[in-house]
Amino acid sequence: MTPPSIDINYPLLRVYSYYRLALSSLLLLMFSADLAPNILGRDHSSLFINTATGYTAVNMLILIVLWRKHFEPSSQQIFTLLLFDVVALTLFVHASGGLDSGLGFLLLVAVAAGGIFLRTQLSSALAAFTTLLVFAEALYSSVPEGPDNRSLFTTGVLGALIFACALAFNYLSTKLRLSAIEAANQAAHAAHLEQLAHLIIERMQTGILVANQAGQVELINHSAENLLNWPKAKQAPHLSDIPELEERLQLWQQHPDSRSPSLKTESSPHEVRLRFANLAMETNAVKQTHSDTLIFVEDTRSLHREAQHLKLASLGRLTASIAHEIRNPLGAISHASQLLAESPDLNHADQRLTEIIETNTERVNQIIENVLQLSRRRPTQPEQLDLQAWLQQFIHDYQENNDCHLELLNKSNSESIQTKIDTSHLSQVITNLTDNGLRHSQQSIGEPRITYELGINPQNQLPYLHVIDEGEGIAEDSLAHIFEPFFTTEATGSGLGLYLSKELCEANHANLNFQRTDDNKSCFRIDFAHPDRMF
Repeated sequence: MTPPSIDINYPLLRVYSYYRLALSSLLLLMFSADLAPNILGRDHSSLFINTATGYTAVNMLILIVLWRKHFEPSSQQIFTLLLFDVVALTLFVHASGGLDSGLGFLLLVAVAAGGIFLRTQLSSALAAFTTLLVFAEALYSSVPEGPDNRSLFTTGVLGALIFACALAFNYLSTKLRLSAIEAANQAAHAAHLEQLAHLIIERMQTGILVANQAGQVELINHSAENLLNWPKAKQAPHLSDIPELEERLQLWQQHPDSRSPSLKTESSPHEVRLRFANLAMETNAVKQTHSDTLIFVEDTRSLHREAQHLKLASLGRLTASIAHEIRNPLGAISHASQLLAESPDLNHADQRLTEIIETNTERVNQIIENVLQLSRRRPTQPEQLDLQAWLQQFIHDYQENNDCHLELLNKSNSESIQTKIDTSHLSQVITNLTDNGLRHSQQSIGEPRITYELGINPQNQLPYLHVIDEGEGIAEDSLAHIFEPFFTTEATGSGLGLYLSKELCEANHANLNFQRTDDNKSCFRIDFAHPDRMF
């Protein structure tokens, strides 16, 4: 097993420095006050006072250095510091009459500190050096009178205690460090999993919302904020911010088995489906169960798209089988009408009838083309797009082929408004809305005019586009049906243009709606997807 990296415990090192300063100061004070003359400095008083003075000064200097936050001593520096302690304490022992003074046991504290702060090799080296000094002091003290068995036994016991203390504290310190490293690794892994879960929840297309029993929102992801158009300014979101949502939750709590219908709030253009689930959590301290509520917010447009895809697949198979059967007789009718119109014997009334035939065959053919386009629509290929630059290019290309007035206004503070969308689908939608708007403007004011307003919704930070025309508008009784297939208010229309535009928008996670401007002009609004949206 590779030994983990061991960091010095700096707060504990400062505590040990306090102890060193307190010990040296106490020895200096006791010697100066002559409190223990038979022990402290008994044999060499000058050596004791000089050692105590120097040791105190050095300890004070080291403590000041350690308080400098940027200073981080290495293991070698700590080893040198402890060697200095051992030498100083050995001098105290020698000046006080040897090991019989009892000061030798102070060496155990220095060796224990080595076991805490140093690796096993350095800690053992410190213990060995200390033991050698102890035996050297014992041998030196026994030179005048000869060896003393009692003194040698005391020296041996102290040496054994020194090694035992070093090994024991080093073992315990290593265990504590390993436990701390494991706890730190587990905490880092837990933080990583928490961050990963947060990122996954944020990137989910399904809205996630967690509310406690008091109705306070404890968690809400970006999709839920967008789908519900949650107020951004709220520091402490509450379910009462969206009364319709709070009402649905209360209804579900009363009837848990009931199925929640679709919800459309006043503040959001999206129609969503809600699903509720209890999150029961037991608090061990008080043995009480607290139940938060998990709310799934699903965009019904995705469900509608799936149903629409099935419908279009069936429609595609149907149109593929009947297109040939319809187009052949339709082509024959159109050809016969053209030949009849070239007849010199045709009167004015009959000429008008041939024009009606030709107009309606073209209309039927256009309907077939639109239906085939729906059924054969390719999958979306979204790409990052600068709407400002794209619309400027679209206006330039459109005006080259059409005599009209198109104006682009940027309502945001940013010159680059990004989204993610299939550009061919966007071109088809904007072309269709522009064609319709120019036609209605021409009929109303005698001039083909369209205004595009591009901006960013301040509530959800999503880009939007207004296509505003000068037409008379749409009747109130027709507003609910304008996006239905084959619905039209004009005799020459196929009724599939707006339906196709809305389908293309929803396929790109955008939303197409009709509204009126403040000055009562007709406006089609497209709310685009976020540029970081996953498709």
